[in-house]
Amino acid sequence: MTIIFIGLALYILPIVIFNYVLNKNDNILDKMPYTAEEFGRTILDELGIKGVEIESTSAGDHYDPDKKKIRIKNFRLNRKSITALSIITHEIGHAIQDHEDYAPLNRRQKILKGTTWISRLAGGIMYIGLGPIIATGMIPLIKLSALIILSSILISLILHVITLDVEFDASYKRALPILREKIPENYHTQCNKVLTAAAFTYVVGSLASFLSLRYAWAIIQRVFR
Repeated sequence: MTIIFIGLALYILPIVIFNYVLNKNDNILDKMPYTAEEFGRTILDELGIKGVEIESTSAGDHYDPDKKKIRIKNFRLNRKSITALSIITHEIGHAIQDHEDYAPLNRRQKILKGTTWISRLAGGIMYIGLGPIIATGMIPLIKLSALIILSSILISLILHVITLDVEFDASYKRALPILREKIPENYHTQCNKVLTAAAFTYVVGSLASFLSLRYAWAIIQRVFR
């Protein structure tokens, strides 16, 4: 039970902190010469990265390496704020990784594509619930279901660890130097805070996956006794 509460705290806390930091640094800067979209396009052009589109989305901000698209939330794309500029620069960091054939990014994509079916299958089992499956009394089915769930959590943990490398590289090695070069110095600290808040969510996500794995492993041990 303690692990469940810790897991919930690790899930909720970073979201609260992340949203707080983003909102705090999302004030419109009248003297900023460009919106997030204009800034992003300028950087891509200067870096000579062709074929990457910037578009709005109602989903979360992200870079799609398959379709070569940087997607930024609708309300953020045309804002002149530190949050908007920092986030689009972070996503450009992923586009740079893709352009340079960054190995961890490629590795993450391969794992995602190769294991999607396991995650979906595990999701289906969790949706039904282990209770009804256990109620069937079919030991092979129960064990198989437990192994699928454990495999899904393990894959999630591996992906989180790889993602840490990908996200930290995009934020601190790719995005931050660009922001320091293009954005006035008095805003550098704010840019760093936005990028750090984003990175923190992935660190906590990895810890949550580890706790989930421990919890699942305890259940698996009982199932296989």
